[in-house]
Amino acid sequence: MVPATIHDVAKKAGVGIGTVSSVLNNSRPVNKATRERVLRAIAELDFVPNPSGRRLSMGKTHTIGVVIPFFTISSQAERLRGVMSIIAGSDYDITLYSVETVTQRNKVFQRVPRRGRIDGLIIFSLIPTEDDFNRIKRGNIPTVLVEGYHPQLHSLPVDDVTASQHAVEHLLALGHQKIAYVGDYLDDPFGTYFSRNRYQGYSQALAKAGLPILSEYRRLGWHDRNEAREMTLELLQLPDPPTAIFTFSDEQALGVLEAARDQGLNVPGNLSVVGYDDIRLAEFAQLTTVRQNLFESGVQGVELLLNLIEFPQETPSRIQISTELVIRKTTAPPRNS
Repeated sequence: MVPATIHDVAKKAGVGIGTVSSVLNNSRPVNKATRERVLRAIAELDFVPNPSGRRLSMGKTHTIGVVIPFFTISSQAERLRGVMSIIAGSDYDITLYSVETVTQRNKVFQRVPRRGRIDGLIIFSLIPTEDDFNRIKRGNIPTVLVEGYHPQLHSLPVDDVTASQHAVEHLLALGHQKIAYVGDYLDDPFGTYFSRNRYQGYSQALAKAGLPILSEYRRLGWHDRNEAREMTLELLQLPDPPTAIFTFSDEQALGVLEAARDQGLNVPGNLSVVGYDDIRLAEFAQLTTVRQNLFESGVQGVELLLNLIEFPQETPSRIQISTELVIRKTTAPPRNS
């Protein structure tokens, strides 16, 4: 049996579709006799309103778009957990747009920012171009950037430069002078600046301490645990290997720890390691790392977005995501100090 539609209800009750919608949504007064006819038709036809259609008739989809690069990376999954913790108790659903290539990124930004598709948009760890921004503006879509910044969009940025500098200064304070860097390529295909900023913080700390920034102590590659392990093995085979390594991310730091284990090195006795992000595995590995409150940033981002949907705010807000160095058991003075 084909389910009844709102058109069937309107025909049986002898009213327009708008009147049926008004009765269903209680959006405007309908006289008692007409209301009863509509309700009787609904009962006789066993009509069940379509939630999506009802939402659209109210001018909202009650859906939030979340654009997230490299969804399988632990830091992004943790941010998404923060978003979901708020969405679960709201009237909203989310549509997830996972981005792993520049082509996918461009397609998402061309198609997603449209009214009638979503009520709001959260963008993780990507920086909209001016063309992207203009599409968002034309679509009049409330938008929040998490771990990103645009002067005309509501943003929750991270000060990667300062946080990375503090992490390396911790190693310097322990007495390390031969400090290597393992990270992502500096020229991100998505046009972001996170990798460059974290390397800048590393470089600034060394320069401030009067130490040279040695190219042989820098290894760059894809954001991959196994690749970080291979790059670390190269560093450990240098004639004068580093006594400490700072990494772009915890995922890469875990690769560093694997390489040290493979070489029979004690961490932190023979090698100190500092990561970045403080993913869940970082605590399990007792990794010293930069915590950037991933879960809380997801919570902050979606709470800001829900507020913007209900109460549009023209002046873009900028809320700095806090960071802190969490010292655990992978850092110690070098043995020769």
